[in-house]
Amino acid sequence: MENKPYYIAEIGQAHEGSLGILHSYIDALATTGVHAVKFQMHIAAAESSQHEPFRVKFSYEDDTRFDYWKRMEFTLDQWKEIKQHCDAVGLDFICSPFSNLAVDWLEEIGVTSYKIGSGEVTNLLLLEKIAQTGKPLILSSGMSSFTELDATVAFLCAKKVPFSILQCTTSYPTQPEQFGFNVIQELKERYQVAVGFSDHSAKVSTNIAAVALGAEILEFHVVFDRRMFGPDAKSSLMIDEISQLVEGCNAVSKAKQHPVNKNDNSNFTALKTIFEKSLAVNKELTKGHILTFEDLEAKKPKGFGIDAAKFQEVIGRKLSKNVKQWDFLNEGDLE
Repeated sequence: MENKPYYIAEIGQAHEGSLGILHSYIDALATTGVHAVKFQMHIAAAESSQHEPFRVKFSYEDDTRFDYWKRMEFTLDQWKEIKQHCDAVGLDFICSPFSNLAVDWLEEIGVTSYKIGSGEVTNLLLLEKIAQTGKPLILSSGMSSFTELDATVAFLCAKKVPFSILQCTTSYPTQPEQFGFNVIQELKERYQVAVGFSDHSAKVSTNIAAVALGAEILEFHVVFDRRMFGPDAKSSLMIDEISQLVEGCNAVSKAKQHPVNKNDNSNFTALKTIFEKSLAVNKELTKGHILTFEDLEAKKPKGFGIDAAKFQEVIGRKLSKNVKQWDFLNEGDLE
């Protein structure tokens, strides 16, 4: 098993309803080192209605939120092609369903795992539908209190559904005071499952920090350019940043797997001889002079004089002979 985080790059709605743009994202992500690409399956008639208000009015071309979801739709056959494209380039296909009908479609497509968005954590109808598939799921905790998560976790455990949880903050883009890194360990201790971090900060550094603090899964939105149109664009990482994220997080993960024994410095024996220092005198001194702190200097390498660490032991002692400026100081030079 790979001892590195599992990376999920979420296209989400960054395709803007364009199948061509969506396939471009798949090809671009295939070169970044991520393990999976995540989608959102929106079937407007099944998940929404004309009464649904815009969370934020951002769309120039959609009169209603329902119209927006309609524009984000693809046909079942198109979704099958999307899954095939992911398979062809070696990316796991992960999708968030927002209706029971979407689960039916995903089963026909052949999905192997599900992602549950923050707004669906308490949707036990949807969770029951997924539980019936026997497939594992990843749960985002963005909008949920521990009380709500406890109820959902109990439901999943009773159904014997394998699951993991992501610490997530439903704020776009997320600010540092909202990251909730402390919750990563709290989730691990509370539920004893794999825990990850779902990022909306649009910062590589946030994800690296999450791994350092125990995240085993990373999910982040991606976009070709943050200036693009879309609800998640400003909260997304750009494609060219993903490789940097993967490299940095892998390095942190590897470091965590190799703890350093600070009591053992045997590997530095040769270097210590070069870098550590011996005592010397900083001026010409005569026999019988009583050494003071101001007479001393430390010079490389170690072993040519008394160790610099022992300087206190020579202060107040008399010289047994004349010494020149910058001479090393040895026991034979002292009375």
